[in-house]
Amino acid sequence: MIDPRRVPDLWRRCAVTVRDLPFALLLAGTSFLPALESHGTQLGELPSRPHDALAVLVVGLECLPLAVRRRWPAACLALVSIGFAVDQLRGYHLVSGAALLFALLSTGLHLDRHRRTTTILFTVAYLALAVALVRSGSTESVTEYVTFYLVLAMGTGAGAWLRTARAVEAERRRQVAEATRAAERTRIARELHDVVTHHVTAMVVQAEAARYLTAAPDRLDEALTAVTDTGRRAIADLRHLLDLLNPDHGDDARTSSTGELRTLVEQTRRAGQPVEFTEEGTPAQAPGSAEFVAYRVVQEALTNALKYAHGSRTTVVVRHGEREISVRVDTDGADSSGRPPGGSPGGSGRGLAGLRERVDVLGGEFSADRRPGGGFAVRARIPAGSPS
Repeated sequence: MIDPRRVPDLWRRCAVTVRDLPFALLLAGTSFLPALESHGTQLGELPSRPHDALAVLVVGLECLPLAVRRRWPAACLALVSIGFAVDQLRGYHLVSGAALLFALLSTGLHLDRHRRTTTILFTVAYLALAVALVRSGSTESVTEYVTFYLVLAMGTGAGAWLRTARAVEAERRRQVAEATRAAERTRIARELHDVVTHHVTAMVVQAEAARYLTAAPDRLDEALTAVTDTGRRAIADLRHLLDLLNPDHGDDARTSSTGELRTLVEQTRRAGQPVEFTEEGTPAQAPGSAEFVAYRVVQEALTNALKYAHGSRTTVVVRHGEREISVRVDTDGADSSGRPPGGSPGGSGRGLAGLRERVDVLGGEFSADRRPGGGFAVRARIPAGSPS
């Protein structure tokens, strides 16, 4: 037995011809109601004629093509127009004559090619019908014929307007989808940068140090163990990142926060960077966006310290307030030229730019500048209580 809740979905899966057929049959059935006989469209004011066998064929010719009005709009218009012409010339004045307006609406909405040619051919056919009606004894004036033609033209115009509106809406949705994909790619790139750069930098520094410890087996083993631990941490964080990118990961996915800062600082120390860490205030019980961004600020600052000022003293201070989290990271080590040993503190700039964007989204403040007395300073003020 079919679940009633699935009926709308099953209906949408049907071919468009099947979905358009009920309306065509409804209009055809309405045309045979005795109360509506000879009360349909009248063009030419010819005397009404009782329904006969030919009237049944005319109703079918006017209504049934509406089933293909979206698939073959030009063919639908042609058949309905022929039925309408016979209807008026014979004086049936059927309710099914309204099908002509629906056929014109569908032509303006769904016809993709030869739109101008179709309009010209329909206009010529309408003029031929008007002439035939006049010769058959029509008493209508030219003004009335022109008015009726304008009504039909409004049907086509309404279809064309709907077509344009749908195209504009489709373009808007396409642009929104592209912007969403671009934002998602940016987010993925940012997360990969934050996760991979820090761990790989620590592993490179630890591996470089291990090269000079061959004469000290104990220290060499300690250095290689640090490299192994960092690699495992990198794999775990990458797996976590992939889980976050999975739309089915749920709401229980772990999020890096200020609660893991001590682990981050300890890992950096094991890579050979002297880090002084101070944490003031009480971290939130349920980490949110502010805590996550604060963690990333410290992570990026320590990564740059490892890359460009390895071995220089680095001070990290994180304060948890009621309304905001403030982060301050200071790194010594600039030489007389004002450049940290080993290169530019900003590198490619991707990490710092990503941090600035993250902090700005939460309405905070971020800065990363050289210190007047030498070294590099990172400052962030992140409003707390933002949605996670």
